Amino acid sequence: MDVLLSAKNVNAYFGQTQVLFDVNLQVARGQKIAIVGESGSGKTVLAQGIMRLNPMVSLNGNIDFLEQDLLTLSEKHLGKIRGRDIGMVFQEPMTALNPVYTVGNQIAEVYQQHLGLTAKQAWQAAIEILQETGIQDACDKVKAYPFQLSGGQRQRAMIAMAVAAQPKLLIADEPTTALDVAVQAQIVALLERLQNQYQMALLYISHDLRLVERFADEVVVMQQGHVVEQAATAQLFAQPQHVYTQDLLNARPEALNLVAAEKNSSAVVLDVQNVSVSIQQKQSWWRHSNKVLLQPLSLQLQAGKTLGIVGESGSGKTTFAKALMRLMPATGKVVVGAEDWLALGLNDLVVHRQNMQMVFQDPFSAFNPRMNMQTALLEPFFIQKSHLSPEQQQARLLEVLDDVGLPHDSLQRYPHEFSGGQRQRLAIARALVVRPKILLLDEPTSALDVRLQKQILKLLLKLQQQYDLSMVIISHDLDVIAALASDMLVLKQGCVVESGTVHEIFTAAEHPYTQELLRHLSSPIRTVLK
Repeated sequence: MDVLLSAKNVNAYFGQTQVLFDVNLQVARGQKIAIVGESGSGKTVLAQGIMRLNPMVSLNGNIDFLEQDLLTLSEKHLGKIRGRDIGMVFQEPMTALNPVYTVGNQIAEVYQQHLGLTAKQAWQAAIEILQETGIQDACDKVKAYPFQLSGGQRQRAMIAMAVAAQPKLLIADEPTTALDVAVQAQIVALLERLQNQYQMALLYISHDLRLVERFADEVVVMQQGHVVEQAATAQLFAQPQHVYTQDLLNARPEALNLVAAEKNSSAVVLDVQNVSVSIQQKQSWWRHSNKVLLQPLSLQLQAGKTLGIVGESGSGKTTFAKALMRLMPATGKVVVGAEDWLALGLNDLVVHRQNMQMVFQDPFSAFNPRMNMQTALLEPFFIQKSHLSPEQQQARLLEVLDDVGLPHDSLQRYPHEFSGGQRQRLAIARALVVRPKILLLDEPTSALDVRLQKQILKLLLKLQQQYDLSMVIISHDLDVIAALASDMLVLKQGCVVESGTVHEIFTAAEHPYTQELLRHLSSPIRTVLK
């Protein structure tokens, strides 16, 4: 075996706290190794440790790459290896991409710095690599800033940047988290093609066990900083040896129950009438054009029910959610209770926002990095001018922390001190503290491993029944929609192509695009829906 990367007895520490324990790992040229484990198991710490990207983590042991110990190299030497010989796709592209440069400039920089292309050549290469990752209108998207792209488009831009220099090793930390199932398959196929073409080794971190089973040659299972099992993929899925591995495999997505679908309520809590979103695009210094992001859309949500919204990246799902929350300009009506949110003044809107709260797709950028969780979770009470006493507010914080499965001492920590899954649970907790009537969730489980996904889904069902909570859930995971939603919309390029009950659409979809999405639905869900 031609070993490309070899980690020997690697230990990692946050201050005095040890987070990796004698980790051993080998990656051969052209090999695809997946690392799985729940949030906080040490997967990302190990990945960042290989690149020495986190100055807050101290490491010891050996990480040999191309006959060099990465732990002993200078920053100057590492700078030549990062991006050229080792590429990395980060879990949260919004925070990994530079917000003041276009994605084209950031990708072109890799070509110029590592491959010596001219500015013109690098720009054209950036367009071509974006096209390879499946981004529509790459010639236009290359000029966009990260905030102008959807979550899935940002992830694909991140992948394009990571593979631009054709690295010998690609570390992909949840590379398909923000993508719908159809695009997930495209990205996995792209990574496989690039890997075969350039004999690139791939270290793939994921909580999606179905993708891991189809994609990886070998699987490493981590728990609380320890490697508890490592085996060939077929062997591990067929005969897992460790109890923790068995628990992970048994927690793969399944329908919990369809309580929401069986509930009959005529009280409308959200009435959306012809909501549409358009933006002005600059074509030249004197000429602008109007681009429609969301065609007029109408729907009603009854009390205690859940609406699922699915569609490819860039289809308008998050745009619709932001329009509902009045976080971007929109036309039409969004009636919550008796108030049209699109017609309210800002002062009145602040008061009414406690009735509908949103959990954003990227939890890290949704938190102020200078606020600890105590301050961040108390902030909604201040903004909504809550009548609860300080003691009652504190009791509410502890209650929601219990609900989302986090310890009370989390309140004294800052966003960067949590794993991606823990940050997502904190984002859900912050939305729940003011007890909204409607919860709007944008990919609420995308950053979570399968065991935590199941916990969050059960939590949302419990809260819905207990508080008569209504929910709008945006997700690329059709298993999540099947588990929680009673009705659903399918969006494509800003238009609703299909709508109806979950059972109707999942068992007899009419639109070809919906049928393509449903091809990736898991077998357990199909059995329950039949």
